[in-house]
Formats: sequence, structure tokens, C-alpha cells
Amino acid sequence: MANTIGYVLSGGGARGFAHLGVLKLLEELGIIPYAVAGTSAGAVAGALYAAGSSPEAILQLMKNNNYFGWSNFLWHKEGFFSMKAMEKTLRDAIETDDFDALKIKLFVAATDLVKGESVILSKGKLIEAVIASASIPVVFEPVVIGEKILVDGGVLNNFPLEPLEKICDIIIGSYVNKMADGINTQSLSGTKNILDRCFHLAISNSVYTKVNKCNVFIESPLYMFDMYDVKQADKIFEIGYNTALQHKDKLLKII
Repeated sequence: MANTIGYVLSGGGARGFAHLGVLKLLEELGIIPYAVAGTSAGAVAGALYAAGSSPEAILQLMKNNNYFGWSNFLWHKEGFFSMKAMEKTLRDAIETDDFDALKIKLFVAATDLVKGESVILSKGKLIEAVIASASIPVVFEPVVIGEKILVDGGVLNNFPLEPLEKICDIIIGSYVNKMADGINTQSLSGTKNILDRCFHLAISNSVYTKVNKCNVFIESPLYMFDMYDVKQADKIFEIGYNTALQHKDKLLKII
């Protein structure tokens, strides 16, 4: 019996375009996953991929949509922007709004604001689960599913490896939030840089404790890009592909 393979795709905003480059390389090597687990940008990429879209098609789809435009701005709400544009993109690309209709098993991580815990969604309506996983607190409004008020899964679990441990023989992780070495006070000037650094510090310890559970851990160096750097999508995609390429021999060996 062939080994079952699982992919873990971290959150990271626009840096998540690197996941698509990783997926492209894996496809070229003939590696097909049994299951994918993702958070935020990783959940979006994972859902579209599991629904049958190619990495290149997902790249173009996400480049052609702006989720931070004035048409999505919210006044007097729990977030600055609405996820309606993201919802439309997903509905146009995904034929059936149901986890069970996917070609690849999918697990999506989100954060339950009320209970203060990470939750894994894998049944029922797909699109609202993905939107919840990608709803960065304050930036986007929370998503209500049942009695749960959900926001970005990366708040508590930016590398949701757990659902794959019992069902996959091989786990390949793609992480897009590697921190830069040797930063200085000048590089921390500006609100955006400080927020980005705080995000990395908050999630890094919990992620790196899981690295030894991956057969291959692909960590794309993307610290020069911020979470909203959508205009650099092609460069980020290429970095993801080239980083995965460095693991080619190990990937071929484990499969």
C-alpha cells in the first residue's frame, strides 16, 4: 500500500503565494497529497487546490482580486474590511460548497474568540470555514458559524499539523514566516514593521516545536515581504518554488 501524504500550509498573508510555488514543485515530482491542513492563506490555497485548481491558476486568481480596496471597507464594524470579495472569489472557483465534495481531504484551522481555543473545521460548508480561517483580527470582520465567533487560525495555530498525524504516513510542511536574522532598530521603524515582527514572535515558538514531526519542512525566506505585499506575488511564488526545489532529493527519497 502506498504511503499517504499530507501537506501543512501555514498562514502568512501575501507570503502564502509561496505555498503555490511549493505545490507546483511537488506536482512536478509526481507527489499527490491525501490530505491538506491549512491556516489563513494556507487554508485559501489548500481549499482551491483540493477543489482541483492548479497552483498557477490559483496564483492568477488571487492576483486579480483586491481584498483591501475601498469597496470592501466597513464603517463601525468589528473589522476594517469585509470578506465579501474573498467569498465571491471562492464561490466562483469552487463548484460545490462542501468539504466532502473536495478531491483532497481538507482541514482548516480557525480561532474561536469566545472560548479562546483553536478549532479544526473539516465538515459541512467549506467557504465560510476558509473565510473564517483567513479573517485576520481587526483587519477583517469575524465569521459566525453556529455559536462560534471565528477569526484567523494563525492566532493560536499557524501550522495545523495535528489533523494529519494519525491519517498520514508522510507530512510535508510549508512555512512562510521565517524571521530575518540580525535585524536592527532601524528595520523596526514604522507601525507595519513592528506589527509584522510581533506577529512572527508570537507564532514562531509554537511552530518550531512541530518541525520534527514533518518528514520535510520547507521554510521559504520571505522576511523582505510584508503580509499585504500582493504586488510581489510572482516573486513570492518563485521563491516558494525554488525553496522547495532545494529539498528535491529528500522529497523523492521519502516517497
